[in-house]
Amino acid sequence: MKPFLPNPKKLPCYTSREMTMNEHAKLNHWQIWWLAARPKTLPAALAGVVTGTAVAMWEGRFRPVPALAALLVGLLLQIGSNLANDVFDFERGADTTERHGPLRVTQAGLLTPVQVKRGMWAVFGLAGALGLYLAWVAGWPVILIGAAAIASAIAYTGGPFPLGYYGLGDLFVFLFFGLAAVAGTYYVQAGMVSPAAWWMSVPIGLLVVDILVVNNLRDINTDRSAGKFTLAVRFGALGARRQYLICVAAAYLLIPLLAWSNVIPPAALLTWLSIPLAWRVTRTVFTQSGRLLNPALASTGQLALIYSLLFLAGMLIN
Repeated sequence: MKPFLPNPKKLPCYTSREMTMNEHAKLNHWQIWWLAARPKTLPAALAGVVTGTAVAMWEGRFRPVPALAALLVGLLLQIGSNLANDVFDFERGADTTERHGPLRVTQAGLLTPVQVKRGMWAVFGLAGALGLYLAWVAGWPVILIGAAAIASAIAYTGGPFPLGYYGLGDLFVFLFFGLAAVAGTYYVQAGMVSPAAWWMSVPIGLLVVDILVVNNLRDINTDRSAGKFTLAVRFGALGARRQYLICVAAAYLLIPLLAWSNVIPPAALLTWLSIPLAWRVTRTVFTQSGRLLNPALASTGQLALIYSLLFLAGMLIN
């Protein structure tokens, strides 16, 4: 019996222009939903939870079951957000055959808008069910944070005021993938948020924002044509590249500052071992455009996760 999940090595990262109808026909039901979930974006959801849990471990407040539940909620919210973007960008005309990014299943005709919306609500429903457990553990603020996260994921490209179309996507990504992810993960384990958890949400938020920066830089021309006024569209390609560099630099420079201030231990400087990867990805962002930025998109997500895992290692050896 074949496994229900595809082998990533046998499933190319097609763009909307590259996948032919014959290739469409070769994909089974699970492979299509796997593409729709966009697994290469999932490190963004993991980074905040890993960092919040690392702080909890260092401060002696680690609780494994709430931490695991927070991890699953983070993954589900990211997948639900991906499905929402897939269908709502298609309905607004932002996804066309000229798009340079990885294939979107609605635009490619692999799933109907109704199917993708049903999948989106199913995923958000699972996230909500786990959220109820976390609310039972940590109290009603968890419900407010979860509801706001789901609403923002939908409102990013859907609804009467799509945040991503007015240049607000970067702010909301920072809030939910940085502040809410790190501080929220710590909160469900400790029942409060320490200064270290608040401060460590900043570099993680900045690195995850850079995933969106690469995405918007790659799609700058098609977004402009569709009336999607991201920050890249508003300030141009050079502005987007400078934003990427500022976010990366701030994420690394903040660590020694926090260690010097005794907010986190000096062992947190292990995060600097990921600087070579950060340098390579930044160089790609500054030298490539269009579909050639797709590797940088995936690598930026990996950078955020590696950064968080190195931070976790530092907390464990301290």
